[in-house]
Amino acid sequence: MSKVTIYHNPRCSKSRKTLSLLEDLELEVEVINYLQTPPNSERLKDILSKLGIKARELMRRKETLYVELGLAKESLTEEQLINAMSDNPILIERPIVIHKTKCAIGRPPENVLSIL
Repeated sequence: MSKVTIYHNPRCSKSRKTLSLLEDLELEVEVINYLQTPPNSERLKDILSKLGIKARELMRRKETLYVELGLAKESLTEEQLINAMSDNPILIERPIVIHKTKCAIGRPPENVLSIL
């Protein structure tokens, strides 16, 4: 089986459970701590395309920073929202798992099984 990539936050219980699930399946897992190594705008666009969602749907809207940056404004473009996530990765929903051309958010962790 090919490698699976997880955008992971070790402080997040859902992210830890998703990583554990992938490891239990004995998959080759590339772990990216996205708070230390955030995806750039192009990578985020690719992830959004694979998920089939808009940028706002990938954002953690309950984060204080979301409000502080005024990201709830409906007038903001996809590009502006994507740039905000790239510049402030804490805003990105987690964990994100990528396998080949498919992508899933591990909330709940079992969601990722559909792309393996």
